[in-house]
Amino acid sequence: MSTQSSLIRKAHFLGTKIKSLRKRNNLTLEDLSARCVHIDTEAAPSVSYLSMIENGKRVPSERLIRIIAEIFQKDLTWFYDEVLDKESIRPSTKTTAVERMPLEPGFLFSENLLQLAIPELLAQTGTTGRQFAHLLIRAHQESNQNQFPDLERAANSIGKKQFPLRVNDLFSIAKSLGLVIRWFDRSSFKDKGSTNEPLNILVRSFFQAPNVIHLNRCLMKNPARLKFDLANNIAHKVLHDGDGARATQVSGGRGLDRRHDRESPNMDAKDVLFAWRDFECSYFAAALLGPKSAFRQFLARHSYGIDIGKKVDLTTALVMRRMSSVSPYPHWHYFDAYPPGNLRAVYRGNGIPLPWGNMTMLSDPCQHWAVFRMLNTRSTKPSAQISVLESGGEKHLYCCQSIQSKDAAGNPHVLCAGIDLAPALTAQGIDASDVISQIAIACEKNGGAGQIPNEVQQQLVSISKILNIGWIETGAKNDATIICPRSSACPREKHCLGEAMHKRTPQIEQVRNAIIDN
Repeated sequence: MSTQSSLIRKAHFLGTKIKSLRKRNNLTLEDLSARCVHIDTEAAPSVSYLSMIENGKRVPSERLIRIIAEIFQKDLTWFYDEVLDKESIRPSTKTTAVERMPLEPGFLFSENLLQLAIPELLAQTGTTGRQFAHLLIRAHQESNQNQFPDLERAANSIGKKQFPLRVNDLFSIAKSLGLVIRWFDRSSFKDKGSTNEPLNILVRSFFQAPNVIHLNRCLMKNPARLKFDLANNIAHKVLHDGDGARATQVSGGRGLDRRHDRESPNMDAKDVLFAWRDFECSYFAAALLGPKSAFRQFLARHSYGIDIGKKVDLTTALVMRRMSSVSPYPHWHYFDAYPPGNLRAVYRGNGIPLPWGNMTMLSDPCQHWAVFRMLNTRSTKPSAQISVLESGGEKHLYCCQSIQSKDAAGNPHVLCAGIDLAPALTAQGIDASDVISQIAIACEKNGGAGQIPNEVQQQLVSISKILNIGWIETGAKNDATIICPRSSACPREKHCLGEAMHKRTPQIEQVRNAIIDN
């Protein structure tokens, strides 16, 4: 074989393998180029040169192969063996948290009957219109995997993908849209709302049609929160022409209860409209302050640290919520929890169950969920946790990082971002069920929490480096723990509430079964 043909063959296999690795891990050419820059600025390839390598038009240097090997945790020999394992390099299938079920008889679920029945259902169960609207919006988010390109494009057209934006930049954008800023002075106040303990409520901002943004002067002390409220109200002008049909922006209090402009517990059309507009404007604001490509590279440079927002004056909540929209890894979840158990924001793109009953009431919680444990600590440092959860007869493996924070009104709450680790393991050709089983056994031997076996720990550290999410490695070095959807279904030998609780067959079923047996 001639030297030229040997070189072409070498370039083909190297390029194909690099492209397969990149695709398997859902990275764009820009992502891989940026990851290379973080490791070795001098040897990192440009996007165009990387494209030529993948297409077999250039042969990468050994120095560059070493960089790519470090990113994807591969031995150098793997790149030269000229073997393509199609099974191991196949991209993992994306999952959704929304489960569908057939509802029969179908005519009972017609649009007209549902519109008649839903208000009565909400009134009888004590569920407010805003709570129901947020359930609908969350299902919409999860079915779309938190991807809303129309809102991204609208934000990009206004912010021109500039990152980071300063406070003055946002004031300039507001002025260019004909918006007028008016300041007001109001401190927080106490309101019990739907909780047992009074919460602080702070009116942060509101929009007055057609073009006035009212901002609380206390936001000037916190540029990150001021930027978000400015962006949020700019969104209303861009998306809805500033018609004023949206809720006042507040921190604390009755966040997901009834609208602040009405006291009736019944639902009306505005409940859904206002909740949807809140979501739209919030998503637009996050996209404006963190344009997808630039923010994705920002997260990569800092290994997805959840407290990096302070570097660019962004709130921790925005950083963590934005992760699920911009990350190349699609299997995320996110919780924003207030004590004793009020979930203000939820995203379950990987199908993880809720850590407790519903959006406002603490109901039968598993005390070992990271978000629940953080509610009962005074630490303000981020905490990483690897968890094994058994649900529906299957075991799942999650890693999350949680941090306790305070909202603009001074109320403590916990922010938690996490991922499903099983798809990441599978994508690298690792038997996820075996890994989960080994961790579960280690936990069970130690009463529900235990050290991760060394071999498995190394696999998780490797996944941490491939995904470039630093807190996976941190979590892998901590004890893993068993969690469950509800404490009443605790799989531990010693129940987490200190009781021996076992599932019992309902008495009516016992009678029925006895009759059949006889």
